Amino acid sequence: MLSSLLVPLTVAAMGAVAPPDGIRFTDITKDSGLDVTMTSGGTPSTQILEVKGGGLALIDYDNDGDFDLFVPNGATLADTERGPGARLFRNDSTPGAIRFVDVTAASGIAHTRWSFGSAVGDIDGDGFDDLVIACYGPNVVLRNKGDGTFEDISAASGIRGNAETRKWSTAAALADIDADGDLDLYLVNYLEFDAASNPPRANFRGLQVIPGPKGFTGQADRLYRNDGKGVFTDITESSGIGKAPPSYGLNVAVLDLSGDGKPDIFVGNDSQKNFLFINRSADGTIAFDEVGLRAGIATNMEGLEQATMGIGIADVDGNGRADVFTTNFSSDTNTLHLNLDGKFFDDRTAQFNLAAVSRPLVGWAPGFFDFDHDGDEDLLVVNGHVYPQASKQSMDSEYEQRPLLMERRGKRFEPLASAGAWTLEPRRDRTALFADLDRDGDVDILIGELNGRVRVIRNDHALADAPQKDWIVVVPRDVRPGVGNRHAVGSLLTVRTTGADGKELTQRRWLWGGGPFMSNLAPEFHVGIPAGTTAIAVELTWPDGTKASREKVAPGERLVIERAAK
Repeated sequence: MLSSLLVPLTVAAMGAVAPPDGIRFTDITKDSGLDVTMTSGGTPSTQILEVKGGGLALIDYDNDGDFDLFVPNGATLADTERGPGARLFRNDSTPGAIRFVDVTAASGIAHTRWSFGSAVGDIDGDGFDDLVIACYGPNVVLRNKGDGTFEDISAASGIRGNAETRKWSTAAALADIDADGDLDLYLVNYLEFDAASNPPRANFRGLQVIPGPKGFTGQADRLYRNDGKGVFTDITESSGIGKAPPSYGLNVAVLDLSGDGKPDIFVGNDSQKNFLFINRSADGTIAFDEVGLRAGIATNMEGLEQATMGIGIADVDGNGRADVFTTNFSSDTNTLHLNLDGKFFDDRTAQFNLAAVSRPLVGWAPGFFDFDHDGDEDLLVVNGHVYPQASKQSMDSEYEQRPLLMERRGKRFEPLASAGAWTLEPRRDRTALFADLDRDGDVDILIGELNGRVRVIRNDHALADAPQKDWIVVVPRDVRPGVGNRHAVGSLLTVRTTGADGKELTQRRWLWGGGPFMSNLAPEFHVGIPAGTTAIAVELTWPDGTKASREKVAPGERLVIERAAK
């Protein structure tokens, strides 16, 4: 983790402004039915295993069209195998009223191992989404039986990684790497850790603190190829992924960054250079080259390795390519790498006002979404320090930190001091999910806190005094028989709107494998429609490059685009 001269800045010091009417949230956790506290060791944290927190995952396990919530949950140093257990919550929301019901007992899920990120997808092509859980110790695969219950198929799945208890996986991504229609798996690994040991303290700013990753043995990531029936083969070495050195991996994004129609893999590493694996596959052979340094995305503009946690993807500069945003440790900044041409990336963090405001913060899960439906994507980052003794006096950085909510205004992002009823209170936050949970047309938020309750943050845009149908949602569905990638991970949505003045606006959204931090993405596209729009047209590019277009789309429409066998 990096340490350098810290500029002590607060949101208020950065000139934060009151939010406009369009950005309004309310914390409705108390009345949501979602009553679960995430466990990650003890409080205060004493070892590195405890400080990362845990993940969350959206999964429509019952195929009713809304997003249910899976909480993999953690454990404690005293017993890493028997924590309080994973939880599954069914979504029973109605527009404006987000409600969850605990269905863990009925689901048959009895997973208690210390867990981190989860990946969601139909790994066996039976029409129901399954779960892959990244753990401290052996990783776990839960198959959705289609009747509301799950079964553990870890042994039969072929995912043999982390057979040793001291191995630690942090995140996972399901995506179709080889273009055969099923979901392959990228597994992010962190380091080897003995929960029974007591590593010596490290020195940070003159204080004795929890030792960071440096000094521990890093782990190599793994890539698995799916046979279409949910059985995976380790192709790490043959694919070229294994040429990258073992590192402290924390997160992953799988999408086409080079623009050649094939999914690439970006990996965020802690206190080491990040990886960019460019997909060179051809003629049925899977091949990747690691080009992070050459492409300019392995470090920040100063050539410094960062402590990368979260990942966000957006077309920030409007050039039609996916840019990569990462969250990092305090005394550093979050980083925005613009995708210039599919080959080279440029650190433009300061240009978009994303640098100085993040220096006092330890950033985790970011999300680019159009919270106010004005035709551009705003940004939310959840924050929280890893050192319990962190304070403004000791580290110029508090232990509990406010979420950083920034509204896109022209060519810059501006921090907001509050968001309607939501006061952005300081927390030990780690992960977040973004989705229209109540199907009212705006994007709500679920936030996971280190040893804290999962919170439900409702977007109140649709509850305005005069609500507008100023959005569209596009849901891709590949319904061809036997296709596991039925949510079209790797697809791109392009939306073109025309205003009353004749001016055209193009917006792009990517559905990528992975998620903000130890989490996943809602498998649908949300797009805000600016006031005065007179025409909306959408183009969906499927993972294999095939395109589907729809003209004269109505605002407020939830458009399902299906791909069926001819």
